[in-house]
Amino acid sequence: FMRRLRERDATAARCLEFIVLTAARSGEARGMLWGEIDFGAAVWTVPADRMKAGKAHRVPLSARALAILQGQGTQQPGQLVFKGGREGRPLSDMAFKALFERMGIGGMTAHGFRSSFRDWAGEATNFPRELAEAALAHTLESKVEAAYRRGDALEKRRAMMESWAAFCELRESAAVIPMARA
Repeated sequence: FMRRLRERDATAARCLEFIVLTAARSGEARGMLWGEIDFGAAVWTVPADRMKAGKAHRVPLSARALAILQGQGTQQPGQLVFKGGREGRPLSDMAFKALFERMGIGGMTAHGFRSSFRDWAGEATNFPRELAEAALAHTLESKVEAAYRRGDALEKRRAMMESWAAFCELRESAAVIPMARA
């Protein structure tokens, strides 16, 4: 799927690829502004007002995620990264549905890739559960645990997201080991 998605020359395709690589929610990525990206640190900071939990979220960006952003044109701080059809408007949430239809794929949603990421992290890697949950910006249910966990494990999550990008590109990484067929 990722190979086919990369072949498409469309803003919706680049946005969806970015969503897959960052495990972000669709609305977070569709509303992304250039000023939220720190290219030097390879970090995207999603402001609290676009986060489901109402708390700012730092997202480590893989090399491919950075390349997608750099290919999106003029980088003006107050401007949208992934522009919709009408100037100054973000991509519609229906842009992905139309993209799937044009690709001849039914039954998929952009949000489903978050679930794919979580399954991969939990079943195909040794990354701790807490890292995967932090990458998805899920809040801790235990208020006591949340009170003691103040950091966001950004650098540990960076290693996980690079491994996820490698998995999505079907290239080898330290965390993804190809298995020979019997």
